[in-house]
Amino acid sequence: MPAQTDTAPDVAAQACAQTPTPATSAAVASTPVSQAADDQVMGHQAQPVSKPAERRGLRLHKLDWPVVIGIALLHLGCIAAPFYFSWSGLAVSFFFAFLSGPLGVTLCFHRMLTHRSFTTPAWFRYLLTFLGCTATQGAPIQWVGTHRLHHKHSDSDMDPHTPNHGFTWSHVFWCMHKHPGGMPWSAASAAQDLARDPGLRLLNKYHILPQITVMAFCFAGGWISQYVLGWNTSALSWLVWGVAVRTVCVYHGTWFVNSASHTWGYKNYETGDRSTNLWWVALLSFGEGWHNNHHGDQRAAAHGRRWFEFDPTYWTIRLLEKVGLARDVVRHKPLHG
Repeated sequence: MPAQTDTAPDVAAQACAQTPTPATSAAVASTPVSQAADDQVMGHQAQPVSKPAERRGLRLHKLDWPVVIGIALLHLGCIAAPFYFSWSGLAVSFFFAFLSGPLGVTLCFHRMLTHRSFTTPAWFRYLLTFLGCTATQGAPIQWVGTHRLHHKHSDSDMDPHTPNHGFTWSHVFWCMHKHPGGMPWSAASAAQDLARDPGLRLLNKYHILPQITVMAFCFAGGWISQYVLGWNTSALSWLVWGVAVRTVCVYHGTWFVNSASHTWGYKNYETGDRSTNLWWVALLSFGEGWHNNHHGDQRAAAHGRRWFEFDPTYWTIRLLEKVGLARDVVRHKPLHG
């Protein structure tokens, strides 16, 4: 029996259908899309950058305390990292960092689920979504909806992580608050196409379980390595490095795309927002740092445009395409055409 493939509606597949022209052009071109596509996904050019009506910052009465406590505990766990260092713990950290960050968040949550840059068989989509959940960046449908709202209202006051309220807001403070976009809406409303997928709904409901599974693996693996294999390590070493250090590193790799790549860098496209290309963010995030390129051609699977704009995530997508696990890969438009 042929593998089941992504059957999301056309309205989702038209996400970001309007594409700004490169910066060398005199005007910004656009391709009309249906109002339904605009409402369902985001499908239009970013709103003009606006001045904030009220500067946002940490507000105790608006904090999402479970999120705040979770982020704080993971960062506190990193303080213990030097005291529980082991080479096997470091290896476990790198292993799960690759699974949860580049594969789970970047390739799956961002390029596949949010922008429909490619499709996969259903079983592989669920596996990748499971890996993305191990990054503990929230439920996948909520993650996708938040990012779609970012593109629809990029750098305006309704952008959940707008830089209008400072670097720290766009980097981390926004995700510590309820309704960071200033409106009492659920970001999931911008990802209703995903909510129609029963497998994604299940993973969305139990999105914390994948991280708990990793924690259990790290504890058991560290204990066995110490007491059965006789390695110079411990269960705590694997937990601290495989969970706390790894998750925090993936956090900041993702967050720098929202903050640094809207603050420093250069542009290939005139997009009407502050998105930029920044090499060191691309290095940390497996190619996501070519953020202005992405805002300029949002559905494209590749974010790099020039020869030096390395994009390992796109290389991975091409590899998956060659072995039949990625289909309908959206190619980018020529930079100057």
